[in-house]
Amino acid sequence: MNVIQKVEHWGDSHRAKWLDVVRIVLGLIIFSKGIALISDTGHQQELLFKNSVFGFSEMMSSIAIHLVAFAHLVGGILITIGLVTRFAVVIQIPILVCAVLFVNISNGFSALNSELWLSLIVLCLLVLFWVVGSGPFSVDHQIKYKRV
Repeated sequence: MNVIQKVEHWGDSHRAKWLDVVRIVLGLIIFSKGIALISDTGHQQELLFKNSVFGFSEMMSSIAIHLVAFAHLVGGILITIGLVTRFAVVIQIPILVCAVLFVNISNGFSALNSELWLSLIVLCLLVLFWVVGSGPFSVDHQIKYKRV
Protein backbone atom coordinates (compact mmCIF):
# COMPACT_ATOMS: atom_id res chain seq x y z
CA MET A 1 0.00 0.00 0.00
CA ASN A 2 1.57 3.27 -1.07
CA VAL A 3 1.41 6.57 0.81
CA ILE A 4 -1.54 7.98 -1.15
CA GLN A 5 -3.63 4.88 -0.48
CA LYS A 6 -2.72 5.02 3.21
CA VAL A 7 -3.76 8.68 3.44
CA GLU A 8 -7.00 7.91 1.58
CA HIS A 9 -7.79 4.95 3.84
CA TRP A 10 -7.05 6.96 6.99
CA GLY A 11 -9.22 9.84 5.76
CA ASP A 12 -12.12 7.53 4.95
CA SER A 13 -12.03 5.85 8.37
CA HIS A 14 -11.64 9.04 10.46
CA ARG A 15 -14.43 11.21 9.15
CA ALA A 16 -17.01 13.39 10.91
CA LYS A 17 -20.36 13.69 9.16
CA TRP A 18 -20.62 17.45 9.80
CA LEU A 19 -17.63 17.93 7.50
CA ASP A 20 -19.96 17.24 4.58
CA VAL A 21 -21.73 20.54 5.26
CA VAL A 22 -18.34 22.29 5.28
CA ARG A 23 -17.44 20.54 1.99
CA ILE A 24 -20.68 21.70 0.37
CA VAL A 25 -20.15 25.31 1.54
CA LEU A 26 -16.55 25.19 0.32
CA GLY A 27 -17.69 24.00 -3.10
CA LEU A 28 -20.25 26.79 -3.30
CA ILE A 29 -17.63 29.40 -2.33
CA ILE A 30 -15.26 28.16 -5.03
CA PHE A 31 -18.09 28.06 -7.59
CA SER A 32 -19.12 31.63 -6.71
CA LYS A 33 -15.51 32.77 -7.07
CA GLY A 34 -15.52 31.25 -10.57
CA ILE A 35 -18.63 33.24 -11.41
CA ALA A 36 -17.00 36.40 -10.04
CA LEU A 37 -13.92 35.79 -12.18
CA ILE A 38 -15.99 35.36 -15.34
CA SER A 39 -18.15 38.41 -14.64
CA ASP A 40 -15.24 40.81 -14.05
CA THR A 41 -12.25 39.72 -16.13
CA GLY A 42 -11.08 43.31 -16.63
CA HIS A 43 -10.39 43.80 -12.94
CA GLN A 44 -8.53 40.49 -12.76
CA GLN A 45 -6.35 41.47 -15.73
CA GLU A 46 -5.49 44.73 -13.95
CA LEU A 47 -4.41 42.73 -10.90
CA LEU A 48 -2.15 40.55 -13.05
CA PHE A 49 -0.60 43.59 -14.73
CA LYS A 50 -0.20 45.47 -11.42
CA ASN A 51 1.66 42.59 -9.79
CA SER A 52 3.41 41.59 -13.04
CA VAL A 53 4.96 38.57 -11.37
CA PHE A 54 4.59 36.37 -14.40
CA GLY A 55 5.03 38.99 -17.11
CA PHE A 56 1.86 37.93 -18.92
CA SER A 57 0.78 39.57 -22.12
CA GLU A 58 -2.83 40.66 -22.44
CA MET A 59 -3.81 37.49 -24.28
CA MET A 60 -1.97 35.21 -21.83
CA SER A 61 -3.57 36.90 -18.84
CA SER A 62 -7.01 36.51 -20.42
CA ILE A 63 -6.38 32.80 -21.06
CA ALA A 64 -5.08 32.31 -17.51
CA ILE A 65 -8.11 34.03 -15.98
CA HIS A 66 -10.52 31.96 -18.06
CA LEU A 67 -8.72 28.71 -17.20
CA VAL A 68 -8.82 29.53 -13.50
CA ALA A 69 -12.49 30.48 -13.75
CA PHE A 70 -13.29 27.22 -15.56
CA ALA A 71 -11.38 25.24 -12.92
CA HIS A 72 -13.28 27.04 -10.16
CA LEU A 73 -16.67 26.50 -11.81
CA VAL A 74 -16.18 22.80 -12.51
CA GLY A 75 -14.21 22.13 -9.33
CA GLY A 76 -16.77 23.95 -7.19
CA ILE A 77 -19.59 21.83 -8.58
CA LEU A 78 -17.60 18.61 -8.15
CA ILE A 79 -16.67 19.48 -4.56
CA THR A 80 -20.24 20.47 -3.73
CA ILE A 81 -21.79 17.22 -4.94
CA GLY A 82 -18.84 15.13 -3.77
CA LEU A 83 -17.86 13.62 -7.11
CA VAL A 84 -14.11 12.89 -7.54
CA THR A 85 -13.58 15.25 -4.63
CA ARG A 86 -9.90 14.57 -4.06
CA PHE A 87 -9.13 15.18 -7.74
CA ALA A 88 -11.15 18.43 -7.76
CA VAL A 89 -9.38 19.57 -4.60
CA VAL A 90 -5.92 18.80 -6.00
CA ILE A 91 -6.75 20.93 -9.06
CA GLN A 92 -7.79 23.84 -6.80
CA ILE A 93 -4.78 23.80 -4.45
CA PRO A 94 -2.17 25.28 -6.87
CA ILE A 95 -4.64 27.99 -7.89
CA LEU A 96 -5.18 28.99 -4.27
CA VAL A 97 -1.45 28.90 -3.49
CA CYS A 98 -0.85 31.31 -6.40
CA ALA A 99 -3.75 33.48 -5.24
CA VAL A 100 -2.32 33.72 -1.74
CA LEU A 101 1.31 34.24 -2.71
CA PHE A 102 1.02 36.45 -5.79
CA VAL A 103 -2.34 38.21 -5.81
CA ASN A 104 -3.77 38.64 -2.31
CA ILE A 105 -0.54 39.19 -0.37
CA SER A 106 0.24 42.28 -2.47
CA ASN A 107 -2.58 44.13 -0.66
CA GLY A 108 -0.82 43.61 2.65
CA PHE A 109 -1.02 41.10 5.45
CA SER A 110 -3.60 42.83 7.64
CA ALA A 111 -6.94 42.13 9.20
CA LEU A 112 -8.56 44.37 6.58
CA ASN A 113 -7.47 42.19 3.65
CA SER A 114 -10.49 39.86 3.65
CA GLU A 115 -9.60 38.26 0.29
CA LEU A 116 -6.31 37.04 1.74
CA TRP A 117 -7.98 35.55 4.80
CA LEU A 118 -10.68 33.90 2.71
CA SER A 119 -8.04 32.44 0.39
CA LEU A 120 -6.05 31.10 3.34
CA ILE A 121 -9.14 29.50 4.90
CA VAL A 122 -10.19 27.96 1.59
CA LEU A 123 -6.64 26.67 1.03
CA CYS A 124 -6.60 25.02 4.47
CA LEU A 125 -10.01 23.46 3.83
CA LEU A 126 -8.85 22.16 0.46
CA VAL A 127 -5.90 20.45 2.11
CA LEU A 128 -8.27 19.01 4.74
CA PHE A 129 -10.60 17.55 2.11
CA TRP A 130 -7.67 16.21 0.14
CA VAL A 131 -6.84 14.14 3.21
CA VAL A 132 -10.30 13.16 4.49
CA GLY A 133 -12.12 12.81 1.16
CA SER A 134 -15.72 13.47 0.28
CA GLY A 135 -17.61 11.78 3.13
CA PRO A 136 -20.82 9.79 3.45
CA PHE A 137 -23.15 12.38 1.88
CA SER A 138 -21.53 12.45 -1.54
CA VAL A 139 -21.80 10.93 -4.98
CA ASP A 140 -18.44 9.20 -4.42
CA HIS A 141 -19.83 7.40 -1.38
CA GLN A 142 -23.01 6.42 -3.23
CA ILE A 143 -21.02 4.99 -6.11
CA LYS A 144 -18.59 3.16 -3.82
CA TYR A 145 -21.28 1.61 -1.64
CA LYS A 146 -24.07 1.29 -4.18
CA ARG A 147 -27.09 -0.39 -2.65
CA VAL A 148 -28.97 -2.67 -4.98
